[in-house]
Amino acid sequence: MTVIRKQDVISSVADALQYISYYHPLDFVQALEKAYNKEQSQAAKDAMAQILINSRMSAEGRRPICQDTGIVTCFVKIGMNVQWESDLTVQEMIDEGVRQAYTNPDNPLRASVVADPAGSRKNTKDNAPAVVHIDMVPGNKVDIQIAAKGGGSENKTKMVMLNPSDDVAEWVEKTVPLMGAGWCPPGMLGIGIGGTAEKAAVLAKESLMESIDMHELQERGAQTTEEALRLDIYNRVNKLGIGAQGLGGLTTVLDVKIKTAPTHAASKPVCMIPNCAATRHVHFTLDGSGPAELTPPKLEDWPEVTWEVGDSVRRVNLDNVTKADVQEWRSGETILLSGKILTGRDAAHKRIADMLANGEDFPVDFNNRFIYYVGPVDAVGDEVVGPAGPTTSTRMDKFTDMMLEQAGLTGMIGKAERGPAAIESIKKHKAVYLMAVGGAAYLVAKAIKQARVVAFEDLGMEAIYEFDVEDMPVTVAVDAEGVNAHQTGPDTWKVKIAEM
Repeated sequence: MTVIRKQDVISSVADALQYISYYHPLDFVQALEKAYNKEQSQAAKDAMAQILINSRMSAEGRRPICQDTGIVTCFVKIGMNVQWESDLTVQEMIDEGVRQAYTNPDNPLRASVVADPAGSRKNTKDNAPAVVHIDMVPGNKVDIQIAAKGGGSENKTKMVMLNPSDDVAEWVEKTVPLMGAGWCPPGMLGIGIGGTAEKAAVLAKESLMESIDMHELQERGAQTTEEALRLDIYNRVNKLGIGAQGLGGLTTVLDVKIKTAPTHAASKPVCMIPNCAATRHVHFTLDGSGPAELTPPKLEDWPEVTWEVGDSVRRVNLDNVTKADVQEWRSGETILLSGKILTGRDAAHKRIADMLANGEDFPVDFNNRFIYYVGPVDAVGDEVVGPAGPTTSTRMDKFTDMMLEQAGLTGMIGKAERGPAAIESIKKHKAVYLMAVGGAAYLVAKAIKQARVVAFEDLGMEAIYEFDVEDMPVTVAVDAEGVNAHQTGPDTWKVKIAEM
């Protein structure tokens, strides 16, 4: 009988969550490097370069890879011969580890979990509770797989109840383009097949805890039905030409993982969950000898990647840019932004809409300004702001017309594509939408030289800030004519790949 102590669980979970906040799994880094080296789309190659540079910077600085430090998911396999020395349940021990990790003063992680999800949606302030799955297994150890899952990728989860004769790969091929780029490709697809609807979802999530081994599978060939399906889906999805950040390119997924379970003869439940470019997970075992020991990777294991801006890059001073100026910018163009920008995301936009409905004025002057969709991590030390990468822009689509027409915005900065209505509004108001790279939050933060809260301080990370930025790299995703890089890029590369 093995005795597992409460404090060993709590400290192991806390240490693991700090560890994965700034260390990418090396298998991900190596797979992304391979994709970077073979990429022929310059826009996709630039995006992957920023992700790799950000990854190394985060490892060196021990600061979060992404500002969305995720909701914690934990798979706990408890040996039948384990005994607990604890006055807390397993859920409670893990939640305490989450609290300690996310409130660590040396590397505070963004609290993103809200209670009362159908009502007030109040932030729990410490990112607890975690989502915990518990299995009882033979043995005398406790095996824990833990991940921090960002909302941008989690929100792109797709589920379907197929007919038994339906082709899973065909469904995936049709469905991935509907996910847009808000899940921050290139990443992984976790697919659960079988069981019942909820079992398929758990299988999909658990599959994402596995290491990337697609290149090894390609070399040795499929030996099981699941492996053959993995290869089929991997090839189909990458032939779509979606590419890094949805800008068009050769690599959309680095790997496809599949877990299956027996199911009803009349059923074929399938769930697909993507993992983003901020893939974060780790696996450890407790055997009663103390807390888990996680060995940091070596910095020399990261590739030496540089990202150089060319002579053709447009440099813009946002403090004197005009609405006439932005009409010269073209979709797909790289721009370096300097000057002052405002921030605002879901809660801020909702509150502004409510204020206008009540006859109140805008909380700040947005006229002829740019807004950045971001919820940054708290600053530490001499930082002016913590990691501050973009959030998924489509969540603000329903507020776009309000902000362009009534607030007078000139442009917006965010992550991934915009929906048809938002693009039409951008075109109508001769505005512009710029895309920053998701998964490069620490790199982006280095371009922010000053930061101050100017409205809605009570919203925490969702408050409205004013940032003073210097050479912040962005891509024109939707120009004033409504030309959409997230449409033209993948369309172009899908044709190119087919011709290769």
